[in-house]
Amino acid sequence: MIMPKRIVFDGNQRSHEINLANTGTDTATYAISFIQYKMTEDGKFEEVTQPEAGQRFATDFLRYYPRRVSLAPNEAQTVRVQLTRTGNLEPGEYRSHIYFRAVEEQTALGLEDQEEAEGISIQIKTVFGISIPVIIRHGESTTALQIDNLRLNTENEIPQLSMALNRSGNMSVYGDLLVEHISEAGKSTQVGIVKGISVYTPNTKRNFTFSLQVPQDTSVDLSSGKLKVSYMLENSEVAATTEMKL
Repeated sequence: MIMPKRIVFDGNQRSHEINLANTGTDTATYAISFIQYKMTEDGKFEEVTQPEAGQRFATDFLRYYPRRVSLAPNEAQTVRVQLTRTGNLEPGEYRSHIYFRAVEEQTALGLEDQEEAEGISIQIKTVFGISIPVIIRHGESTTALQIDNLRLNTENEIPQLSMALNRSGNMSVYGDLLVEHISEAGKSTQVGIVKGISVYTPNTKRNFTFSLQVPQDTSVDLSSGKLKVSYMLENSEVAATTEMKL
């Protein structure tokens, strides 16, 4: 378990702490490193080694310690991430992902239990890891967001709403999507919310689809009235809103 799920250096902040906890039943060792990702228009992450046009990595301006931790069951460890060499920062946003990878205990060759067998034996082990974004923001933000291309699919049992999130400016956005149904009589009912939706630089667009949650004890009719979609930032500021007539 890792908290928080993302780190943002903004303003005069110089350091952050990450709490890493082993919730398993065995002692575990984790190697800590940085990894670089780009986000696709569908919100997936792909590993990259070179920044794309408009993308800046944060690794040159960060240091962290420790680099490796071993935790007993229910034990926790604090990892500190510090901002450094800020005199070389140009205005804009920098992003890298700090990666926590579980390290398997190694058994010396010849010590494992042997069984006589013909042919070749192959053992596959899964290596678990998780990463969280570390973002540096420097200078004034010129970022804006628009929501368009709303499409409602009611063919299945659970209705789904699709949209495009269009970002402009020099920094990413991170916030929550809220969907309200407004009846012909003007009654507003929340029918959907998704938390932690981001559009990272250099992406200018993210396509997003999610299921609506229509309360069963209401008279919400998705064939009439309208849907209002709002995108709220972490400070509860509404960054974008749009409506769709049903």
